[in-house]
Amino acid sequence: MAKRILLYNLADNMTDEKFKEYVVRKYELLKVTGAMGGKIPFKYVGIVHVTSLDEFDQKAAKTQKYQDFQKKFGPMVKDLLMLTGEEIY
Repeated sequence: MAKRILLYNLADNMTDEKFKEYVVRKYELLKVTGAMGGKIPFKYVGIVHVTSLDEFDQKAAKTQKYQDFQKKFGPMVKDLLMLTGEEIY
């Protein structure tokens, strides 16, 4: 299974409570509570499970529903880093 992993911090005006209300039903959401060395560079990890990254990029990402999601999601986060990978076991 392919996965897209998003690392980010919340925008300065976004609270945990408001963000969870919006995002928790959209994809797997983890709040980082600890890190090796003590510094947590990203407070949130979002994992988007997709059957095919190519299909997602070519079809789903171009839909109006996804574009609407992006318009709402973008202002809620900062320092976004998007990673792409495939499950190996």
